[in-house]
Amino acid sequence: MRGELCESAAQRQEETPLKTEMIDNWKGFIKRLPSLFLGLFLFALGVVMNLYSNLGMSPWGVFQVGLAERLPMTFGQVSQFVGLVVLAIGWGLGFPPGFSTFANMYFIGFFIDLIMAWGLLSQPTNIIWQLAMLIAGVATIGIASLFYLRVQLGAGPRDGLMVGLVTKLDRPVSYVRIAIEGTVLVLGYALGGPVGLGTIITTLLTGPTVQAAFKLGGFDAKSEQVNLYKLTRCLSGKDTLP
Repeated sequence: MRGELCESAAQRQEETPLKTEMIDNWKGFIKRLPSLFLGLFLFALGVVMNLYSNLGMSPWGVFQVGLAERLPMTFGQVSQFVGLVVLAIGWGLGFPPGFSTFANMYFIGFFIDLIMAWGLLSQPTNIIWQLAMLIAGVATIGIASLFYLRVQLGAGPRDGLMVGLVTKLDRPVSYVRIAIEGTVLVLGYALGGPVGLGTIITTLLTGPTVQAAFKLGGFDAKSEQVNLYKLTRCLSGKDTLP
């Protein structure tokens, strides 16, 4: 009996740190959600600003608008569909998604349709205001990237595809990114997607804008992004959230 009591006490001592770790991880996870969803909403807002500038979309935007013209789906639904396909390909290439990867795939499209349906933005007709909206959209996407990536719950589906191809092909990130964006741009243009000055501006400025937002926000782009496998371990108390 005494041995059983000692054994039970030892088990409780082992379980207590595990439960504490699990509770702390759940608290940390929940605290990150507002930043994540704010970032996804702002990203959707930036995409709609790009679209409403009527000066041409980013490469992925050209492709998605082109598909939306051909399919019985809204722009947001096409964004979700493309995100799901890209997520699956990236996963197949060895880049496991995170919670934010799935959230990115679904909620950016959801927020895009919501913003457009609610008429939160108007479409300018003056070239000055069109350029202003375009630049503001790029800046908004940069800020959005900081908010949703700093929670470290996974990168977006398209980043997963890029990383997966970089790993499999053993090629520089810049080459792979150019190849991916060049491909979707050509396909999007063939489908009737909007290519123009905005396409050039977004392609050239989005990367530097995101980097500037990271610097201002004190976020290291090389910070670990937690995939679903590790998140499951963290929420069960077997690992620690970064």
